[in-house]
Amino acid sequence: MEVYETRSEEETKAVAEKIARNARPGQVYGLSGEMAAGKTIFAKGFARGLGVSDTVVSPTFTLINEYTGVIPFYHFDVWRLDDPAETLETGFWDYVGGGGVCLIEWAEKVREMAPWTYFITITKISENHRRIEVVRYDDFGA
Repeated sequence: MEVYETRSEEETKAVAEKIARNARPGQVYGLSGEMAAGKTIFAKGFARGLGVSDTVVSPTFTLINEYTGVIPFYHFDVWRLDDPAETLETGFWDYVGGGGVCLIEWAEKVREMAPWTYFITITKISENHRRIEVVRYDDFGA
């Protein structure tokens, strides 16, 4: 497990950018944390690390946003899903494990379904202080 402490949005983006630089096509990153923990801020940095120049926004109402970078970037937000089985109706599986990199916010909601590469948890310590834990999925017995 890797652990990072950040004290600003830009530091959180920098950590995510560093992680994304090692991403490979087909990898799936789960992103977990309470509301306002900084998941979308992390996603913006992750996109930057993949060479995405578009403005990254939360796909809360669309479920997925697609971006073009060095590697295609698929940014999911599954917060609105009531049942993990709903992913079958959304086209989720057309992206997971494909030619791009998937980053899934609220990943704990579909934890049992996706072929995770990494699972990232962001904990809000204070207004600007975050703890980011990055676990390679094999390390916790997936």
